[in-house]
Order: sequence, then C-alpha cells, then structure tokens
Amino acid sequence: MPRKSYCPYLATCAAGLKGSEMQDEIHHSAAVRQAVSSPLKFPPLKAVNSPTVITEQAAYYLNRRPQTLRIWACREDGPIRPIRINGRLAWPVAELRRVLGVAQ
Repeated sequence: MPRKSYCPYLATCAAGLKGSEMQDEIHHSAAVRQAVSSPLKFPPLKAVNSPTVITEQAAYYLNRRPQTLRIWACREDGPIRPIRINGRLAWPVAELRRVLGVAQ
C-alpha cells in the first residue's frame, strides 16, 4: 500500500523513487512549501529611497493583498493610483506615505 503524502501529486512524481530518495523528495517539498508560505520581508517605509515600489511591497505596507491593489488599479477607485510602466504597476512611495501618515 503506498504511503500517503501531503501532496497528492507527490506520489505520482515520486513513483520512480525508492526509500531514502522518496524521503528526500518529501523533505524538499516541505522546505519549498515553507519558503513559499513565509511572508516577504520589506524595509520600513521610512527607509525606502526609490520613487515607486512593486505591487507586493505596496500591499505589504497597506496591509492588503496584492490582488486588492491590482483591482484598485483596474477600477481606478482606490486610495492610491499606480503608475503604469510598460504594462507593470508601480506604486508611488510619496502617496503610500501620505495615505499611511508616515513622515518623510
């Protein structure tokens, strides 16, 4: 009887592995899951020197999910309007500071 694992696809992917090789595959998978689920670390907003930040960083400062900011950009109804640079969103740091009340 095959051993049950966290990911149903892991058994399929690891079908050719035996014993310790399968343990290594499971261990690696857990390490990857932990790295992906850990929150991103960004510098304090006061320390940011660039004029704009990426969506994930702006969402971190505003305590929102990145998708929320993308919806704001699409609908153009959020508290901050992004700058579009070659199809990418750039969020002005000055506006983030204004909304959050952070002194420059």
